[in-house]
Amino acid sequence: MSHFYAYVSRMKLIERWSLMHNLRPENVQEHSLQVAIIAHSLAVIGNKYFGKDYNVDKVCTLAVFHDASEVLTGDLPTPVKYYNPEIKQAYKDIENKATERLLSYLPADLIPDYEKVLKVQEEDQDLWRLVKAADSLCAYIKCLEENAAGNKEFNRAKNTIENSLIKMNLDESNYFMKHFLHSFSLSLDELSLQ
Repeated sequence: MSHFYAYVSRMKLIERWSLMHNLRPENVQEHSLQVAIIAHSLAVIGNKYFGKDYNVDKVCTLAVFHDASEVLTGDLPTPVKYYNPEIKQAYKDIENKATERLLSYLPADLIPDYEKVLKVQEEDQDLWRLVKAADSLCAYIKCLEENAAGNKEFNRAKNTIENSLIKMNLDESNYFMKHFLHSFSLSLDELSLQ
């Protein structure tokens, strides 16, 4: 009996932004889908406008599973996770152990296929950069949406994430921010008028 898929399906039970007052709660499963959509767009943008040759299908798959280990670890808030280098490394070790445990729930002949999407492979470094950028963009979008709904709780997070996106200086995410980000602050009526 393999429990892998049952564990992965529990991503919908892991709440994000646990230290923040949310007007609309968000779980890891819906977040992962949004990250996959944005990562896909970044890969397409890179291929169309910046001469890249990204595998858009693979970047999508990596994004779908990027937080899968959280079904075992939970979602540790970013300020805690990155509080200092020791905690950051300790959490990375916990994530790696959780990934190994998650993989152990698969039949042996499927493990190599899932290692390719649950563990960072050297040949996929460029794709993981897009997933990281998409993850940050999704966090920024969450801040924009909460702010647009009148929740000021996310203002500081918004500024911090915006600065980290600027420091990333990734052509694809810069393009996305310039051309698509504003729409996430608009209401349905405002979107319909444009």
